[in-house]
Amino acid sequence: MSHVFSRHTQNPPPVVSHGDGPYLYDKEGKAYLDGSGGAAVSCLGHSDPHVATAIRAQIDRVAFAHTGFFTSDPAEALADKLIQHAPEGLDRVYFVSGGSEAVEAALKLARQYFLEIGQPNRTRIIARQQSYHGNTLGALATGGNAWRREPFAPLLMEVSHVSACYAYRGQHCGETVAEYCDRLIAELEHEIDRHGAGTIMAFVAEPVVGATLGAVPPVANYYKRIREICDRHGILLILDEVMCGMGRTGTLFASEQDGISPDICTVAKGLGAGYQPIGAMLCSGKIYDAIAQGSGFFQHGHTYIGHPVACAAAGAVLERLIDQSVLSKVTALGDGLRARLEDRFGQHPHVGDIRGRGLFLGLELVKDRETKATFDPSLGVNAQLKKATFANGLICYPMGGTVDGRNGDHVLLAPPFILQDAQLDELVDKLDLALQSIDLA
Repeated sequence: MSHVFSRHTQNPPPVVSHGDGPYLYDKEGKAYLDGSGGAAVSCLGHSDPHVATAIRAQIDRVAFAHTGFFTSDPAEALADKLIQHAPEGLDRVYFVSGGSEAVEAALKLARQYFLEIGQPNRTRIIARQQSYHGNTLGALATGGNAWRREPFAPLLMEVSHVSACYAYRGQHCGETVAEYCDRLIAELEHEIDRHGAGTIMAFVAEPVVGATLGAVPPVANYYKRIREICDRHGILLILDEVMCGMGRTGTLFASEQDGISPDICTVAKGLGAGYQPIGAMLCSGKIYDAIAQGSGFFQHGHTYIGHPVACAAAGAVLERLIDQSVLSKVTALGDGLRARLEDRFGQHPHVGDIRGRGLFLGLELVKDRETKATFDPSLGVNAQLKKATFANGLICYPMGGTVDGRNGDHVLLAPPFILQDAQLDELVDKLDLALQSIDLA
């Protein structure tokens, strides 16, 4: 009997034995192609020698030093490299141990920034429906996924949620992309006016929406318009790149492709590639200077922030992505995977949309392609698909509640950046077999 508190108490998972490249193996010897990188984490697969060597070398020097007393060479070097490649204006890095922590740090920094500059009335966050920003209470409140929020609603702070930029379902028939974008911007402006611009602290969004919508990119000019609104009203723009960042969409930071810079950016998952738990919150020089020239102290912290071994691992990951050019392969691999998905499922009666950027792709599953009608949630289509793909030796990321937190199903694909063409074929073949085997009636 296991004493581990597993995620699903009535369905404990198999025990992992080892990893090799893009595969994980259970203790029975069965291989699983990691088609989602766990949760868009394992961008370098499961046996990268460069990262493993960096971890061992750092442990031999020092494993841990509390940041209340020391900084470390790995933390300093990692921060330098992140800022060197970050969107313009980002200047400081605050290391944490994961994505939810990074978002919590971002929210608290935003609040403290406005206190430091004498605008204490700015307390409200605006985020988007069907977003996900983490499972700690502040991050969960900011996220807009109804199913995840519902059990904990009495514990959550009040946050405004406007419509997601979700063209497959949000754009009206006959409406141009520009008109759709105008409508989304008008909705945001209305929400700001409703509360008063002087009360709004931050707008929070994922550049490409991950878990809750399944790799949904924005329409053209959406984020440029958002950036303009935030600048006009003195609102901070916080971009959550925990899932879509660190090369996943083809550029190190996803927002690069939208031609904007946030005031605060959060990253995690691919930053450590699964080799160590790490995340980071990056902020502009203006925000940092407000703290430095004011109280001088960010009123926040965790025991393991800036962990030397985690920072050494992440530094080695960035060396692989940037210096050893693994990142340069993502767009071509993503194009290859998307072409295979469209060839196999483009006319599938139950695949309504294929979307995403780079190696961050999603398929929305529908009961009817013409009407976009969703499956009855009681069928558990996403759960069926997860079980079937896993049985076929494929790890992917199906989710339910795509449309409104209850209705809708999708599957997210976010495989390692080291796949070969034959493994792209294997991924699509195994996904196809799984779709054929589940009940879609």
